[in-house]
Amino acid sequence: MRNRLPNLLTLSRIVVIPFFLAAFLLEPVAGAWVSFGLFAAASVTDWLDGWLARRWGVVSAVGRFLDPIADKLLVTAALLMLVGDGRADALPALIILCREILISGLREHLAGDRVSVPVSGLAKWKTTVQMAAIAVLLLLPVLPASAALGGTTLLWVAAGLTVITGWAYMQTGMRHLIAADRR
Repeated sequence: MRNRLPNLLTLSRIVVIPFFLAAFLLEPVAGAWVSFGLFAAASVTDWLDGWLARRWGVVSAVGRFLDPIADKLLVTAALLMLVGDGRADALPALIILCREILISGLREHLAGDRVSVPVSGLAKWKTTVQMAAIAVLLLLPVLPASAALGGTTLLWVAAGLTVITGWAYMQTGMRHLIAADRR
């Protein structure tokens, strides 16, 4: 069980997505709390699965494959629902989603060349700010109206960090791609 728990936690983030989406169909107050609770629990598993895998020495190929996919699916679902519900601006959400697709494609291609692009410290901060922004935006129906500015500001900060970290990853990736073309 210990060997599989980190991967089960990762899979739980994927399994929770339909329930998270369904929470948007509930009346606003209940929907806000249910969607926030599911998102918060899933966000905690994002940290916990990696921590447990490293601590227990059970890092696996399945986990390395599924973890970023589970993260991107959850964030994509949250951002699309928040934009659709009018709680989030479309432009920062689009910036975040486009960067995720671009960097995922880059990482996939480089992995084929056996080149690893480690997650930067700034990218971890980007993820933290992004998760905080989504959490605030999910709770807007139960927060004072002034919280909308805070959630929107956090989302724009996450989008800015997304551009900065995306640019850094692209520079690193392009160096490897250009070097490969020269060989």
